[in-house]
Amino acid sequence: MPTVLFIFGWRLFFYANEGEEPIHIHCQKGDCECKYWLDPANFEIREAYSYNISPGLRRAIRKIIYNHFDYIVEEWNKFQEQRNG
Repeated sequence: MPTVLFIFGWRLFFYANEGEEPIHIHCQKGDCECKYWLDPANFEIREAYSYNISPGLRRAIRKIIYNHFDYIVEEWNKFQEQRNG
């Protein structure tokens, strides 16, 4: 479960055992959790799920993901390369 970014109390990370899922990021802050799919071709994100997320926290994490979009995609690619050897 490598952590990609820790910012404003949010931990953004990947799980190592999710098979062949497309690019996505898991996010956790306190007892709040969410997962976002990333579409690098269109610079878009889509919420896959959320738990205990208020509208304000949803805006905050979406802004963080957009501000670090390219970095997250790069880290995803590195992680996949390492995982697949």
